[in-house]
Amino acid sequence: MPPFRFGVQLSNASSGPAWRNLARAVESLGYSTLFIPDHFEDQLGPLVALTVAAEATTELRVGSLVFGNDYRHPIVLAKEIATLDLMSEGRVEFGLGAGWMTTDYEQSGMPHDTAGVRITRMAESLSIMKSLWSTGAADFEGEHYTITGAIGAPRPHRRPHPPIIIGGGGKRVLGIAAREADIIGVNPSLAAGYVGPEVLETTTAEYYDQRIGWIREAAGDRFDSLELQVLTFLVQIVPDRQDAMERLGQMMGVSAEQVDGSPIALIGTIEQIIERLVERRERFGFSYVIVHEAEMEAFAPVVAALAGT
Repeated sequence: MPPFRFGVQLSNASSGPAWRNLARAVESLGYSTLFIPDHFEDQLGPLVALTVAAEATTELRVGSLVFGNDYRHPIVLAKEIATLDLMSEGRVEFGLGAGWMTTDYEQSGMPHDTAGVRITRMAESLSIMKSLWSTGAADFEGEHYTITGAIGAPRPHRRPHPPIIIGGGGKRVLGIAAREADIIGVNPSLAAGYVGPEVLETTTAEYYDQRIGWIREAAGDRFDSLELQVLTFLVQIVPDRQDAMERLGQMMGVSAEQVDGSPIALIGTIEQIIERLVERRERFGFSYVIVHEAEMEAFAPVVAALAGT
């Protein structure tokens, strides 16, 4: 199995110096990667923020979970990512998604097409970008893009391209990820277009077992080379694990056992969380774990104990 790696998902900072200090803190705490989402809500612009974070650090990787394909033309995004990867000397992890948050489309006036259309468009876009990065050129004619004689310059530092992350919860998008990505983020279902109560139904251990099965089937011989990533949402370093799980379960209308079994939850002492992560790597294959800013300092002892093992 791949060794453990850890990342932090950030969204904002009050100033340039505050953002640089935050990036340096992520690096100094031993995290591998700083991620930022790509939405039109109250957050920093990803490309500029990632560039500043890379410049403020020496080894920290940077990336987005994930760039919304519908908001960005592949030729434009490919050039920006290649430039950032070149300037950071290979520290970019490129996350791409089909777009899911309804409010992004409502605010921008962009058509919110069906999931099938959005996923097809994302797959076409990824094909174009991979060609630009790996060969320096692209010609493509699909349902959504027609690319003629496009030049892929600059070329990224990493060859043939930066590591590609695709995440999702549906069978089709996870199949694309299994065939095309280097890192796969296994997520709850966001088909509703917002995070609501129904998302809880897709955070159980059984849900993740099924998704890993889909990935394994679609990946075939590639499966052992893939890195599986999980984005956590409930992380609490507490002395009384059972009490915390029962309280969370009552708040969410689920049992403490469901909270305990969900890969998006990490609750307990440092030692208990380390044990749980090792168990989940054995069961699901998750070796790349992402937390949020609020818990990154408290979670750092877990990073120190497991990163690279």
